[in-house]
Amino acid sequence: MRVLSVDLGTSNTVAVLSAHGLPPRVVEVDGAATMPSAVFAAEDGTLVVGRDAERRARLDPSRFEPNPKRRVDEGTLLLGDVVVPVAEALAAVLRRVAEETKRQLNGALPDEVRLTHPAQWGPVRRNVLLSAARLAGMGSSLVLVPEPVAAAAHFAGLGHALPAGHALAVYDLGAGTFDVAVVAATQNGFSVLAENGLPDLGGLDVDQALLEHVGRSVSHRDPRGWQHLLRPETTADRRARRALQEDVKAAKEALSRHPQTEVPMPVPFDDVLVTRVELEALIRPSLLRSVEVLTATIRATGLTPDRLAGIYLVGGSSRIPLVATLIAEQLRIVPTSLDQPETAVALGAHLVTREGISMRTGSVAHTPPSGSFPTSSQLPQSGQLPQTGQLAQSGQLSQPGQLAQPGTGQLPQSGPPSGSFPQAGPSSGAFPQQGYPLQAHFPTPPRADTPKSRKKLTLVIAAGVALVLAVVAGIFLLKPSDDLPTAASCQTEGTKDGQGFTACLRQLAGGVADSGKCAAGESPADVTCGLADSYRVNYAQVGSQDEAKALFESEIGAMTEGDHVLADWKGNGLEGSFRAGVSGGSGVLVFTVKDRPLVGWLSRTQARDDFTPDAMADFFAASVQPGTS
Repeated sequence: MRVLSVDLGTSNTVAVLSAHGLPPRVVEVDGAATMPSAVFAAEDGTLVVGRDAERRARLDPSRFEPNPKRRVDEGTLLLGDVVVPVAEALAAVLRRVAEETKRQLNGALPDEVRLTHPAQWGPVRRNVLLSAARLAGMGSSLVLVPEPVAAAAHFAGLGHALPAGHALAVYDLGAGTFDVAVVAATQNGFSVLAENGLPDLGGLDVDQALLEHVGRSVSHRDPRGWQHLLRPETTADRRARRALQEDVKAAKEALSRHPQTEVPMPVPFDDVLVTRVELEALIRPSLLRSVEVLTATIRATGLTPDRLAGIYLVGGSSRIPLVATLIAEQLRIVPTSLDQPETAVALGAHLVTREGISMRTGSVAHTPPSGSFPTSSQLPQSGQLPQTGQLAQSGQLSQPGQLAQPGTGQLPQSGPPSGSFPQAGPSSGAFPQQGYPLQAHFPTPPRADTPKSRKKLTLVIAAGVALVLAVVAGIFLLKPSDDLPTAASCQTEGTKDGQGFTACLRQLAGGVADSGKCAAGESPADVTCGLADSYRVNYAQVGSQDEAKALFESEIGAMTEGDHVLADWKGNGLEGSFRAGVSGGSGVLVFTVKDRPLVGWLSRTQARDDFTPDAMADFFAASVQPGTS
């Protein structure tokens, strides 16, 4: 089987290929292991990428975007006089990788393509990445792998001990952002226990800090000339600024190897000598912030650093010596790194089995049991982190008696970790669902039990009890005798009423079932209901969740144009996920139910050309989603 893994980074893209039973190897593009993720728009609209784009940028920097991934939320890029959708810019980068891979495979395409992404990326950003891969002609078998999961797999593949029930912290300092995650090994693969990051810290920010430092050294000689470099108005100014940025970046990289180096400066400025000590003084506050985020994220899982299997440094900027120094000073742990940390994620993506991929923290355990690890929504957010020196106060970290023996890196369990994980990537046909359990219990930090906190807790409990009693009373008043079906009762098809509804389907249909516009449908639908604005919704109860997934795939499969909308829904005692797509003015939104073999699909035909998946999702939320209709 031919498998291609691609780590499309902010500054550089790395691809790894395994084929013909050989070990995974880095795909060299233009003779190098890393390809710049840069894009240049020619006057005719043609997109040039990689080192060719960097060379063309010297002619007209206004048509150049060095970091398209960093602008994933902007929708479009203005390159010169050409408007380029971000998905197409990313697709151009991926297309170059696909072309080189196809050449090395003698014209064949990979059987599967794995795309890595930050763990904090939501459905919208992931869909942009998937759309780019489709536009690049990478085929239909696309799998998404969270970057920290891939990094953990690579760490384990290097021979480091990371058995099931142990956890690893991944410190990822790339060009565009800083991300940190705590990843646990399970019997089936890996799951992200906690994640966080800083969107304003990366290698590009280090470059900017060094550029400003250089400016303070030379700008007094020609203030107007320096302003032209900072805010270029002419092509010559833009060329000079581009050259200076490249020289500053090269100086930063040289300072990771040497104690000092020079930055070549354009006329009329003299070259500037910079030292590693000066650079470290500039970036120390930002890197200390990153270590605080690392510490807080580890603490959010209920662990302490000495209970981890290790701290793994990935991302090109993690090779800055100060990173490892600060982590060792603050956490008393020497982190693990590679000579080429840029390749760790792409190499690791090959080592993750499809069954072992966990998309996000929230997908691991939708409702954590008491004493388990927190979900991503419970993690400290950027801007809410404790200050330096406040991370290890008494009572804020788990007590030693609640954890395994020091130095083992083992997490306490109430039984062996189990549970299957969804395959990532809508285009692979796997529809991500919530609620896959992980049965290993991870301790949460204990709280000091002061009289004041006990009084507050008592009030909270009393209020909660009152609320529960009110809800229960309301349920009995509104539904005196017909309890909602359970997940177990819905595993087999029950009796159908005159409209074709089983009790389980009627719960899914909610108010739509009472509209008087539903009737028994033709296969595969059990029930078909007419709605306003030429919408129609079908409901089916099938034999298993696998059949529900197959029906989901068949109904959404023809919607290949543009982006899809992917989201979760909840209502009427049920929860699940949906995906919406539009093709040729017609649209389909398919929704599935967690833990039940139920599926529904909302459709609209003969819609206007500007009909979008977002419009489908809005109608679903307003008129079809159980509990709202």
